[in-house]
Amino acid sequence: MSAETSAAEPGQFTHRRLQFRVWRGARPFWAGLFVLLGGFPILYFPYAHLQLGHLTLAMATTGGAGSLIIGVLLIVLGISLWFQKHVRTFAGVAAILLALVSLPVSNFGGFVVGFLFSLIGGAMAVSWAPGVPPAEQPVQAAGDGDAPEAVPGGVNEPQDLTKTTPVNGTNGRHSAG
Repeated sequence: MSAETSAAEPGQFTHRRLQFRVWRGARPFWAGLFVLLGGFPILYFPYAHLQLGHLTLAMATTGGAGSLIIGVLLIVLGISLWFQKHVRTFAGVAAILLALVSLPVSNFGGFVVGFLFSLIGGAMAVSWAPGVPPAEQPVQAAGDGDAPEAVPGGVNEPQDLTKTTPVNGTNGRHSAG
């Protein structure tokens, strides 16, 4: 590569990544992800058979059907937060309530992991608000090559603290009295 090499066009991966970033920024993405991830431990642990050495731990309880319903509902709420952002308040409150119900029904809410993910995701969904797009700045018409006028107190004003400018007539000379 040399110094004369021009910048290449962004590739397909970069284009898709930027599209995903725009899509993700217009909806409560992280809230949906937390609620979705909170549904999996609540759904999984009552049906899991954990192996600890030669010991098999079966977590099947009478709350298995309740855990199945709560887990599936949390997963559906997480997905709905991604694709239907207008239901964010309902989905957030429902996720918080389902997380609280999962404590007594589903092995302490999927051993507290699913409970915490769902609770945090529900709170994020309720508190999310769509961003306001930035106001468009008026484009200044290009003049005849003139420099932009200095605005008093603005950015273009010179930062001369001695006050010796041609504007006030001193031209760099100080008077003694």
